Parts: sequence; structure tokens; C-alpha cells
Amino acid sequence: MKREGTLPPSSFSLKTRTGRVLLLLFLAVLCTCILGPMLGNTLLSPLQVIQTIAGASGGANEFIVMNSRLPRTLVSLLVGAALGVSGALLQGVVRNPLAAPDIIGVTGGASVAAVAFLTYASGSVGIGWLPAAAVCGALLVSMLIYMLAWKKGVTPMRLILIGIGIAAIMSAMTTFMIVVSSSVSAAQAYLWLTGSIYGASWNDMYAMLAAVVLLTPLALVFAGSLNAQQFGDDTAAGLGVRTELDRFILLFISVVLAGAAVAAAGAIGFVGLIAPHIARTLIGRTFAPVITASAFLGGLLLFGADVTARTIFYPVDVPAGVFTAAVGAPFFLFLLYRNRNHF
Repeated sequence: MKREGTLPPSSFSLKTRTGRVLLLLFLAVLCTCILGPMLGNTLLSPLQVIQTIAGASGGANEFIVMNSRLPRTLVSLLVGAALGVSGALLQGVVRNPLAAPDIIGVTGGASVAAVAFLTYASGSVGIGWLPAAAVCGALLVSMLIYMLAWKKGVTPMRLILIGIGIAAIMSAMTTFMIVVSSSVSAAQAYLWLTGSIYGASWNDMYAMLAAVVLLTPLALVFAGSLNAQQFGDDTAAGLGVRTELDRFILLFISVVLAGAAVAAAGAIGFVGLIAPHIARTLIGRTFAPVITASAFLGGLLLFGADVTARTIFYPVDVPAGVFTAAVGAPFFLFLLYRNRNHF
């Protein structure tokens, strides 16, 4: 059955504003793949970076680029992309501009699972299981939120209100575990909860690449359903949209993307809130281009935060989450003020 409200193919044409904006964002992401490995205590030229990536340069440059800066750059782009898409989907499903994975409890569930793993299981189980624990925590908490929100169906407002309550509970549980844990486990947990790309590896990059490449196109398939849902459930159903099923699938995609991002980089906040808003400002409210732009913008936002974190305060490597929170918290307050008449 054809989905109503889908985006016309011509909407991505480079002759349109949307097409031009998406092209510029794509080119900006490509540039960061060269800019990221250039920046650090030892500055490299674009030619040196390109030669090193191509295998024409070795020695110290190869270690700096291939073992440290390039995987860190790619992980920041992919984690930011996952958070951006996750936030765009959540804001569309709940029809609320304040929705984001870290605000309605998804990130909180991943954080509780990860801190519990670091506190109670890291000594007996390999640290490689931490990402799996974080993703499982995000999925379990999201299922709990969905079940509590169910009452002859799931309404967007009930979903976000219950999510905010669950997020508060998850935060309290996380704090409690840190307080009662050893100083070593507490230090690990605090660093992870702040959110950092420090120590990103090629394995992290491959895991994030798989999540983003598999789930973002699937999200685009349901973009037409999201467009229809903005007119209300009854109207969407009249247009042939399977509202409950589509909503569940979209929430599942959002949760897995957020869980994968948290597993790779910790509890980085506000990227999933900010990126979709910038995307809608640049290209409007049609969800296919908004999802795509949110991926690019989320990656660029987190890349900018990480570069700032590892260069300005060198040799201290400040967690990137500090900078996303510094920008995101005032932005969240601004959104609350701007939408004060709608609540």
C-alpha cells in the first residue's frame, strides 16, 4: 500500500532550497573528515592527512591520524548523526519540540545499565559488553515507557509525560549507584555519564556505522507516515497510515540509534534536541529532508564539541558532553519560553 504524505522525488533536487542545503551539509561533513585529523597538539596539513589516509605516509603521522584522530572524528560524526535522527523521530512521533532521547528517559535507561555494569560486572565480565548493556537498558526502559503510556493506544502527550517521569527515576538510580560504588567505579561512571569521544576506536566506528547505515534509511521509509501523523491520529488513519504500528517502529528505530550512540560515547545530551530544530529552520518541516539534515547537523555539532574539548584545554581532554550541555541547556530553556503558550 502506498504511504500517504510521502515526499515527492523532486524535493531532493539540487534546484530546490532543500537540495542545496543538504548538499552543503554533506560537503561540510566530508570536510570535517579532513579537518578533524588535522587539528590537535601537532597540526597537520590537509595534504599530510590525505597522504596518510591513502597510505602514502607513515611514521608518527600514521599513528596520529589512523590510530587517534580519524577514528575519533568519524565516531563523533556517526554518534551525532544517530542522536540527530533519534531526536527528529521522537519529536515527530510525540509531536512535541521538546522531545529528545535524553529528556524522555531513553538515554537514562542506557545510563543506568552502563553504570550498573561498571559498578557490579566490569570486574568479572569484559568491558566489551558495556555497549550491549547500554543498548539493552535503553530498550528495556523504552518498553516500560511504552507500556505505561498504553491506554487503548499511545497518545504522544502521555508518552512524553511518562518519559520525563521515568527519566527522573533513572537519574536517581544512577546517582545512587555512583554514591554506593567504589571510587574507581564512580570515576569511570562519571566520565561515561558526561559523554566523551576520548579513546574512540575503529571498532566503535564500525558499530556506529552499521547502526546509522541500517536504521537511517529505514527511518526515511516512514517519513511519509510521520508527515501524516502531524495532523493527528484520526487524520493519519484516514490517510491510510497504520498509526500504532508505525509509531512503535519509529520509536524502536529512535531508541536503538540513541542506545548505540550512548554505548559508543556515553550520555551526551542535547544533540538530539538541537539538531532537528536547526534542520527545520533550514529546510522546513517535511520529515524526509529533516531526518537527513538532522543526521548531518548532529554529526557536525558533536564534532565541533569534541574538537573544542580536545584542543582548547590541551593537555586536558574535556568530555564533549560538557560543551553540548553548555549549548543545549540554554537552548532548552529558550524552547520552553518560546512554546510557553502551547503547554
